Amino acid sequence: MSEQKRPAVSLFTDGACSGNPGPGGWAAILRYGDHEKVLSGGEAETTNNRMELMAVIRGLEALNRPCKVTLYSDSKYVTDALLKGWAKSWRRRGWRKSDNKPALNTDLWEQLLQLCEYHEVAPVWVKGHADHPENICCDELAVAASKKFVNFVPEGL
Repeated sequence: MSEQKRPAVSLFTDGACSGNPGPGGWAAILRYGDHEKVLSGGEAETTNNRMELMAVIRGLEALNRPCKVTLYSDSKYVTDALLKGWAKSWRRRGWRKSDNKPALNTDLWEQLLQLCEYHEVAPVWVKGHADHPENICCDELAVAASKKFVNFVPEGL
């Protein structure tokens, strides 16, 4: 699909974790013109970085055709890895960082990089908890989602 025909979408995301690792949540707000979709979810045992990645992944997966996406995130882990090409370099080196240590969360990075090949994603870092209404909303939703997993006991234990 040509670049001009790709719908321009804003994606606002945040992740939260109570303990690291611990119960975590993620949230995403998709905005296209007057349309808005809010998504959230979580896991019983995860990390903050995994929830930051999940928010972006779930937001991009919710788009039903290739889009030009402006991604707003307060996660330097996500924005720097995309903007500075770190994640692509990790993948190219067999999921090793420049210091030859293993990259973390490679399962999620692989999904995200594939989605970034489908969509045109432009990451923008926003300061967390600093008068950015969508970031504040995503933070509240992610924290609420994480609380659903507090005291959660996985089946079989």
